[in-house]
Amino acid sequence: MPELPEVETVRLGLMPRLAGRRILRLTQRRKDLRVPLPARFAARVEGRAVTTIERRAKYMLWRLEDGHTLVVHLGMSGRLLLLNGEANTQPFDAHDHVVFDIEDGWQIRFNDARRFGLMLLLRDAEVPAHKLFRPLGPEPLDDAFDGKALAARLKGKRTPIKCALLDQRVLVGVGNIYACEALHLAGISPRRLAHTVSGQRADRLAAAIKDVLRRSIADGGSSLRDHMQPDGELGYFQTRFAVYDKEGQPCPGCTCGKAIRRITQAGRSTFFCLARQR
Repeated sequence: MPELPEVETVRLGLMPRLAGRRILRLTQRRKDLRVPLPARFAARVEGRAVTTIERRAKYMLWRLEDGHTLVVHLGMSGRLLLLNGEANTQPFDAHDHVVFDIEDGWQIRFNDARRFGLMLLLRDAEVPAHKLFRPLGPEPLDDAFDGKALAARLKGKRTPIKCALLDQRVLVGVGNIYACEALHLAGISPRRLAHTVSGQRADRLAAAIKDVLRRSIADGGSSLRDHMQPDGELGYFQTRFAVYDKEGQPCPGCTCGKAIRRITQAGRSTFFCLARQR
């Protein structure tokens, strides 16, 4: 599933072509994705300008000029691809489910092979209290997020810190890849109980989370299977992984002589260095 850096990369790629421009036509090629698409979808967005695109957790928020927000989630395999010129006339792919024709000749195709994506149309005021957004934790890239804020979210939690980081009620957007990478950078064992991550440990981990996420965004995200930027380019942060999917390889920058280990936590693979991470 795309994590925060992949969604942010898509948002940044769409902004120059979509923000401030009108949706001239919406072509809906099926009735539903994960849930039914909005009723009267085309009629409710055609002719409206997108004022900006925001992100909350792994959701993109297309703010429309009429006071509505188009909520977009990429699901497991969703892509938003920008096309222009002759590319707009190419036949639709079988998995091009929603197509937006934008001012200035641009077209955006939402392609989702697994159909776990999501599109909802809400009033702006409804978004914060909606069941998808109400329980979400803080944004890790916000200025207000630091070690103190992280420790407060972890207080009393007796789950392993790796599992706590995947809980969107604790902190949003940090999925499996970036939890592994941040814990390695901070030198914290993924098996350490979450409530023990406080003080300097929490400071190190909060800084590591920010660092890993920002570096991945700069690299266009991680393209392991489905992620693609709107211009069709792949991300390449996967070429910089320190531990993720590196089982049996030497720990980078470590003289311990230990190989990276893989364990399973809450059904997900965790990669870490037994010597470096305590």
